[in-house]
Amino acid sequence: MSKLTDLPKRILIGRALRSDKLGETLLPKRLALPVFASDPLSSVAYAPGEVLLVLSIAGVSAYHFSPWIALAVVVLMFTVVASYRQNVHAYPSGGGDYEVATTNLGPRAGLTVASALLVDYVLTVAVSVASGVENLGSAVPFFVTHKVLGAVGMIIVLMLMNLRGVRESGSIFAVPTYAFVFGVFCMIAWGIYRIATGDQMHAPTSGYTIHAEHTGLTGFALVFLLLRAFSSGCAALTGVEAISNGVPAFRKPKSKNAATTLAAMGILAVTMFCGIIALAINTGVRMAENPATDLLLNGKPVGSSFTQDPVIAQVAAAVFGNGSIPFVFLAAVTALVLFLAANTAYNGFPVLGSILAQDRYLPRQLHTRGDRLAFSNGIVLLAGFAAVLVYLYGADSTRLIQLYIVGVFVSFTLSQTGMVRHWNRHLRDETDPAKRRRMIRSRAINTFGAFFTGLVLVIVLLTKFTHGAWVAVLGMVAFYALMTAIRRHYDRVAGELAAADEPGEDTVLPSRVHSIVLVSKVHKPTLRALSYAKLIRSDTLEALSINVDPADTKALQEDWQRRGIDVPLKVLDSPYREITRPIVEYVKSLRRASPRDVVSIFIPEYVVGHWYEHLLHNQSALRLKGRLLFTPGVMVTSVPWQLESSERAKLRQRRGAEWNAPGSVRRGEVGRPSSRNREPSGKQ
Repeated sequence: MSKLTDLPKRILIGRALRSDKLGETLLPKRLALPVFASDPLSSVAYAPGEVLLVLSIAGVSAYHFSPWIALAVVVLMFTVVASYRQNVHAYPSGGGDYEVATTNLGPRAGLTVASALLVDYVLTVAVSVASGVENLGSAVPFFVTHKVLGAVGMIIVLMLMNLRGVRESGSIFAVPTYAFVFGVFCMIAWGIYRIATGDQMHAPTSGYTIHAEHTGLTGFALVFLLLRAFSSGCAALTGVEAISNGVPAFRKPKSKNAATTLAAMGILAVTMFCGIIALAINTGVRMAENPATDLLLNGKPVGSSFTQDPVIAQVAAAVFGNGSIPFVFLAAVTALVLFLAANTAYNGFPVLGSILAQDRYLPRQLHTRGDRLAFSNGIVLLAGFAAVLVYLYGADSTRLIQLYIVGVFVSFTLSQTGMVRHWNRHLRDETDPAKRRRMIRSRAINTFGAFFTGLVLVIVLLTKFTHGAWVAVLGMVAFYALMTAIRRHYDRVAGELAAADEPGEDTVLPSRVHSIVLVSKVHKPTLRALSYAKLIRSDTLEALSINVDPADTKALQEDWQRRGIDVPLKVLDSPYREITRPIVEYVKSLRRASPRDVVSIFIPEYVVGHWYEHLLHNQSALRLKGRLLFTPGVMVTSVPWQLESSERAKLRQRRGAEWNAPGSVRRGEVGRPSSRNREPSGKQ
């Protein structure tokens, strides 16, 4: 059975790596950028569109506010990048926002940050993949009608790629990420050139008009609309924190390389975001939240058959020409990089899950590395959550993005607040004037970051809560409650298992050991179990059988007497033909009669060699062991008897290990010197 599962596993994720090869998986900056920054870089493909979608509520006339909204997003981006550069230098261990908040604000704040980040990572995968499917649908109509299938399939593909290891996935993702950046910069440069030369560019929707849901907005209504557009544009900041969580994956000097990667990511993302917004306004892009009814052509709604392409696709069509080679290239790499943007979460979620598992807030299985030295269990868990979310929301990025960025700004705000307390604590003890100046400067950056991100968090909650953000808040609460319950369980188990300093009842020898051998018939496994039980020091030894069939029980008793077995045989009646319950009740009665006694149960079992042979046996011994494990003062011992099929299986395994591929005798065994180069061990 293990071989049946091992071959596909090796094909999909590769050969297992030794633990001492972990250093070889560390990333240089050129690979760390696509691995950890693909999310904020790719978000420029949908963040500008979200700004225009919200502004379209007030009609095309509101589009002239988009440059100011873009400017606010740019200021926020540089603030967050500058703040996180302080984080990676102060906390390079990989705990990121969770470690900063826990250390400086307490466990509850740290758990709140962890809950927010876990939700955000799941949404990152769902939004990125859904947006990628929509971009791909503009070129491949199949994905328009099969969005959910395409999105779930891509989530599985990304899961398998990440299971192969961080470095290998980084090498795979580097080319499309850099190709996307190159394509966007070429589009911006060519668009600026055409504008400078007086060439007119028109987006495919430039001739359309928008039916405004609200016209002539002023005062509070206009301010609320602009704030909502700003909060939608803040989607460009998602994933910035992933670099601070992934510092351990960088090559040395880790903190310096992470800070450099952060700066490069910020500059690239801001330039692309502003360039796309500017070209969208210049080329006359029109976007509507409900295009079927609100987008008008010649005064009539376009109808449900109309497919609204993303802003970046419309700008590319205006700049390069619809269907041109540069347009197709940019459409392809945009869809690809949006898929791969989920890789930011595939690296962040498992690392954070491992840290939380180490702190006993998540199951310990998330702390262990898989065959390829990646946190495989966390990768699979993330893929499962994201697939469920994509299915529930129909892979609709517009609906999913309403849930987005709440979690990330919760972590931003608490992390920066924690950094302010971090610098305050260090300033109390620092006397060196130069170091104090650097700390004061860093504190000022983090203070502004905490204020700005906290303000944005309030804006996001006010403008997006009723549009779907409440689901993200509910998810954060659920994660918080779950992790609190898991920690309470682990603490309770640790308290019960802790050995006392002074000898107690657990270290005192039991008064007596009462041994029981379970018997169904007299055969080889039974005789072996009886022989083994006699070797164990016991005060009493008896055989126990359950009377399910009177004829079989009578035959057993006669055979027992005929063989002259010197162990008393006790038979328990079972009028309802149960086996497990009478044995458990009998054992409990012995414990009640003598609470300081230990009951030792010997269960004879026979072992088969093929997985399908297990289907032919009732597995009563397995069920019985499961019940007895919950009975205090009972020790359970399995006495196996290997059948010929199990021996043959063992022989096949040995032959497989000794099998040599063609030419291996000539080449020598892998990892050992060949026979002709090996030192002679016999005569000289």
